[in-house]
Amino acid sequence: MNDLTQPFKRLPVALIGTGSYVPERRLTNSDLEKMVDTTNEWIVERTGIEERRIAAPDEKTSDMATNAARKAMEAAGARPGEIDLIIVATITPDPFTPSTACYVQANIGAVNAAAFDISAACSGFLYALKTAVQYIGCGQARTALIIASEKLSHIVNWEDRSTCVLFGDGAGAAVLRTGTGIEGDSAILASDIGADGTLTDILLVPGGGSAIPTTEENIHEKLYTVAMRGNELFRHAVQHMKDSALSLIKRTGIDPNDIALVVPHQANLRIINAVTARLGIPPEKVFVNLQKYGNTSGAACIIALDEALRAGRAKKGDIVLMVTFGAGLTWSSAAIRI
Repeated sequence: MNDLTQPFKRLPVALIGTGSYVPERRLTNSDLEKMVDTTNEWIVERTGIEERRIAAPDEKTSDMATNAARKAMEAAGARPGEIDLIIVATITPDPFTPSTACYVQANIGAVNAAAFDISAACSGFLYALKTAVQYIGCGQARTALIIASEKLSHIVNWEDRSTCVLFGDGAGAAVLRTGTGIEGDSAILASDIGADGTLTDILLVPGGGSAIPTTEENIHEKLYTVAMRGNELFRHAVQHMKDSALSLIKRTGIDPNDIALVVPHQANLRIINAVTARLGIPPEKVFVNLQKYGNTSGAACIIALDEALRAGRAKKGDIVLMVTFGAGLTWSSAAIRI
């Protein structure tokens, strides 16, 4: 029998592989100029986005998730039968039920894996990471596949110039496994998640659920698409991302100068610059790819991390700081030694 008077010893967790996938179709700012009243200059100045990827009509969230998962598993050298936990972070699931994670499980043949989805919008990937770390840390799983995948083009109002310029489609994935605990080896050093449910109305999809079902009478209102109050979101995003990252730095005792790379949520270049400036992180230590993909919600930070690692922006032993925010309002951060 376990001695409950003794402190629980948590197992170390390592990130052993990443992968990402974006659709082939590019939708540029010039293309959007022909669709809504906007200009390339306006979009770039206010967001930093130049183009985004759009999934094919028959391309599902689970298809993109599966492609990213296979790349992450290849990078990690993980076989399907070794995966015992699959978590998919998404707000655009294939159907409402069953979970997108179950479709991924079937696609990759991970017959030994438990599978479920979580919904934390743009904070989704790091919420999934935090959840998987808990499973592995307490010995309930050994190898976890965590994925964030979004087909946001399906819930964007392409007549709303304030939101349709922001979003794109894509997926990213990572494989986590029980770590060695040896100083200097790969490890999830710490993670942080939080939420403020009083701010649900700042960024949301108001219709389509049980509160406001889509009907013949309201379908013309496009309540099943993204609605946002951008100015308020900017202020809260900067504050919570900064606070989450500082809390993580303080808790781990990491010297900010020892952070090799910051991978922030890829939503808006002005938000990224404001957050990293407040953290005292120089621009050369910040990875940005939103100009190519726009905001892919929960997938954004893991697509960025995968690209950064494959480009050699961080090497073995380096500390990477990830920080995000999303609808809810939610926020999250993680410190990872590669």
